Amino acid sequence: METNRQKKIGSVLQKDLVDILQGEIRKNGLTNLVISVSKVSVTTDLGVARVYLSVFPQEKAAEILAAVKSNMPLIKHDLSQRVKLQLRKVPNLAFYIDDSLDYIEKIDNALAGKENPIENRDLLDKRKKF
Repeated sequence: METNRQKKIGSVLQKDLVDILQGEIRKNGLTNLVISVSKVSVTTDLGVARVYLSVFPQEKAAEILAAVKSNMPLIKHDLSQRVKLQLRKVPNLAFYIDDSLDYIEKIDNALAGKENPIENRDLLDKRKKF
């Protein structure tokens, strides 16, 4: 359970990280790419912030995550310049791909009946005989 302080710091970091990442996309002239920060969760000691990125198109997610991780020192420096009046120490950033939209889509397809295991037996896991 996150405390109010963790939630506030997470929202400040999320807002500023969106500005930084979108600014880098515009500056580098990348088209047909959308990066959003879906969630930032901060640990209780405020030392590590887990940043969940949502990338569209999904095929470029691994490439974008690798690029963001390689530029982490620059991103952290830009972030520290933006939040220097609100935070004494900027937490270390750990970036992850947010796959919750894919998970929701799978659930929607299952509920809509598009993937019916009665009609298509290949969707079921094979039972193991011991």
